[in-house]
Amino acid sequence: MSTAFRPFETRIDEATALARLRAATDGAEDGELFLERRRSEVLVFDDGRIRNASYDASEGFGLRAVKGETAGYAHSTEISEAAIARASETARLAVGDGGGVLAEGPAPTNRKLYGDEDPIAGAAFAVKVDTLREIDAFARGLDARVVQVSATLAASLQEVEILRPDGLRVSDVRPMARLNVSLIVEQNGRREQGGMGGGGRFGLDGLIDPAHWQGVTREALRIALVNLEAEPAPAGVMDVVLGPGWPGILLHEAVGHGLEGDFNRKKSSAFAGLMGQQVAAKGVTVLDDGTLPDRRGSITVDDEGTPSARNVLIEDGRLVGYMQDRQNARLMGVAPTGNGRRESYAHIPMPRMTNTYMLGGDSDPVDILAGLKDGIYAVGFGGGQVDITNGKFVFSCTEAYRVKHGQVGAPVKGATLIGDGATALQQIRAIGNDMALDPGIGNCGKAGQWVPVGVGQPSLMIGGLTVGGAQTG
Repeated sequence: MSTAFRPFETRIDEATALARLRAATDGAEDGELFLERRRSEVLVFDDGRIRNASYDASEGFGLRAVKGETAGYAHSTEISEAAIARASETARLAVGDGGGVLAEGPAPTNRKLYGDEDPIAGAAFAVKVDTLREIDAFARGLDARVVQVSATLAASLQEVEILRPDGLRVSDVRPMARLNVSLIVEQNGRREQGGMGGGGRFGLDGLIDPAHWQGVTREALRIALVNLEAEPAPAGVMDVVLGPGWPGILLHEAVGHGLEGDFNRKKSSAFAGLMGQQVAAKGVTVLDDGTLPDRRGSITVDDEGTPSARNVLIEDGRLVGYMQDRQNARLMGVAPTGNGRRESYAHIPMPRMTNTYMLGGDSDPVDILAGLKDGIYAVGFGGGQVDITNGKFVFSCTEAYRVKHGQVGAPVKGATLIGDGATALQQIRAIGNDMALDPGIGNCGKAGQWVPVGVGQPSLMIGGLTVGGAQTG
């Protein structure tokens, strides 16, 4: 286990740091001192050899003073009294003549959603390399058509301390581990790719267990072989059935970002001003929940010190909540929801998703597919783009099938789903009873910052989406 991160005991006196923070936030409405240490290791085994083995360590702090819509922020890689003093003077500039009343701080919590063991130290380096080598050999032994294998093992530990002007001090230790397998198959001159992976806020033990990585490798091969038989996707407006789990990434992008507080406060979201109104079909309930134990998107506390929460955003089709950090919550006259997140000490917090998912319904997934007369069954997704102002999205499918008269037919390649989040929510015609979360592979980008997230949903039928493909009808 690593040496505990205790910046106030080893780098700077807590009373001194608190005095500097209070000087920066005198007359402000909010602020904090955020200290962080992060270590990460990534091993990539590609085409029969170690392609990359990297280890990174960083630490630093960020000091923020907030007044109204303005935030002064300064950060440094040097954790010292002199550096914090300089940062205090810089952040203080945003407060101006003061006059603000300091907002009440977050309630403390003793809850822990994950362990604090260092995943990097969870296995010897040689064991990690041997595991990747075994994955490569196993994949090639499964099928002679496998021509290339790439396996990645990543582990990290983030340790944070948050000091608030009222003297509240919050700490969190956040482990993360992930295994990914990607491979390429070739047949008759045609090459296709398949990939699978996952992880969460836990150690490496489960990921390097052969029972786990063999299943991941088999699934990556299955997807590649499906794509090897895929036909060009049709194009046109048609009904679409989405599979459970990872297809929730469409919900995350097309709907989730539009429910973040800052976009709604600035009225740049397609959902701005719709609180209390019916924005989705009856039966649709969407949550953002940072309290799920060991999940990739979970956080015991957010990066402002607010405990994470199970926040209902849409209930039975009606918009009932937004995701909030402290600044936007205060400006909108509501309570923070534990969604103030930042990529690192060098970034300012903002409203961000954690684990965003739709609750299951009553329909049997078999019946949902049987009700699809002419459309696409989308099981896996790759990249996508979304315009927050109008909710319009474009998503590419990595695994999809043609369906006619309720019968799942040939896999299709090159399918993209095009629509807008608000309309898609209204056009949900059936909700499965098979809600599932993704395997732990999500990352979310916003304003240049990346944070780990989770998604999930049950099987869904959505009417009238535009499918972009290689052929008409």
